[in-house]
Amino acid sequence: MKLRRLVARNLRRLRKESGLSQEELADRAGLNRNYIGMIEREENSPTVDALDQISNALGIDPVTFLQDR
Repeated sequence: MKLRRLVARNLRRLRKESGLSQEELADRAGLNRNYIGMIEREENSPTVDALDQISNALGIDPVTFLQDR
């Protein structure tokens, strides 16, 4: 599986499990909502810094985005 797809799938799952909208997650992470949506739709690959910000906003270890579940 491509990493972009894996990250996108895990991001969407983790965001929904946290009960957050894309906008709420983006606000918590200090990112743009459109950027979150583009990552989830596999239209954009997140930077390492963005993954760090998103994982902090979700309260998870960044490695979680790369786990195939």
